[in-house]
Amino acid sequence: MGHLKVTMHDVNGETRVIENADEGVSLMELAKQNGVAGIMGDCGGGCACATCHVYVDQAWWPKVGEPDEIEFAMLDMVSDVQRDTSRLGCQIKMRPDLDGIEVTVAPSSGY
Repeated sequence: MGHLKVTMHDVNGETRVIENADEGVSLMELAKQNGVAGIMGDCGGGCACATCHVYVDQAWWPKVGEPDEIEFAMLDMVSDVQRDTSRLGCQIKMRPDLDGIEVTVAPSSGY
């Protein structure tokens, strides 16, 4: 079992703390494995949809960083709910420097 910690606030306002995340697992995969409401991951992690849209807590943004061009194009599909700290959970893979990361699941978009 992993040893990395993630805090996710779901679309219903519930907070889920996952304390056994493995390195290399995406936030989308963790959310689905742990029943976090609002994360669908329809494309299976291929960066081909935006159903794993999360807001990264501002304190973690420097470590997570900006989306690449492909991810940014997918985020454009949810521009009505996009924020400066928007990322796709499938594109954030757990690693030691993200131990303790906190994200909020974005509300569904009209797409």
